[in-house]
Amino acid sequence: DSVLAAEPFGGMAALRRKSLALTNLFIALVEGRCVGHGLTVITPREHGLRGSQVALSRPDGAYAIVQALIARGVLGDFRAPDVLRFGFTPLYTRFVDAWDAVEQLRQVMASGEWREARFNQRAAVT
Repeated sequence: DSVLAAEPFGGMAALRRKSLALTNLFIALVEGRCVGHGLTVITPREHGLRGSQVALSRPDGAYAIVQALIARGVLGDFRAPDVLRFGFTPLYTRFVDAWDAVEQLRQVMASGEWREARFNQRAAVT
């Protein structure tokens, strides 16, 4: 069991600390690197209210943005009507993964890639 393997390193408490550090980093990077692209962090800032995920809202194109990110290897999911959601599993998600995900998000937004027709066709599973 992976959680048991984490026991020598602080167990569940250490995993929770890493989860919060990953989500803190992702939020800070989105707010610093994706300014001007209409993304709003809707996940609670308070640690006691936040799980191991970050949700962003964008009134226009949320579904297509998630699809463009998936095409680039960044796995997120879409929740209607306008939420992009990203999970951070502390057992195997690295801090560089959060950095890379935000860089891919920045590129998708800056290039307008998400507007391509292939990303705007709704699939049965999002």
